[in-house]
Amino acid sequence: MQTILRGATGRFWRVLAATLMLACAAPLAAQAASPEVYTGLVKGVAVGGYDPVAYFTEHKPVQGRGDILYSWKGVTWRFASEANRAAFEANPEKYAPQYGGYCAYAVSQGGVAKGDPKVWAIVGGKLYLNLSPAVQKLWTKDEMGYIKAADKNWPGVLK
Repeated sequence: MQTILRGATGRFWRVLAATLMLACAAPLAAQAASPEVYTGLVKGVAVGGYDPVAYFTEHKPVQGRGDILYSWKGVTWRFASEANRAAFEANPEKYAPQYGGYCAYAVSQGGVAKGDPKVWAIVGGKLYLNLSPAVQKLWTKDEMGYIKAADKNWPGVLK
């Protein structure tokens, strides 16, 4: 009887463990299937609602307005002015952050992490975001090397 109970209890825990693993894997699968643009800071909005053009024109992060919008790559982009929206519409690849706004350093390391729109750099005319000031400090030690590695890893790291 003890052996049967132990076997039944073991089966119960194995089924429970398998169920929990599937339940936990579902959000990861959903994350992997998400758009290639990071929108975790403001749901459905790229760059945490900051104007991607302003990094180039104002040389700082500028919050976009909720009434000046553009949809690209399945997400909403906000802009501080109509002129910035027009510039983005004409050439989104020029202004959009690299690696979909995920942390450039994380992508260079073969993973993904949120990109913080307040922790940014323009290198070679392209916008890069990092997770934090500490990560950006690592990033600046070899920006070109990390960009080369990230370019090889992108977009495969999303899978």
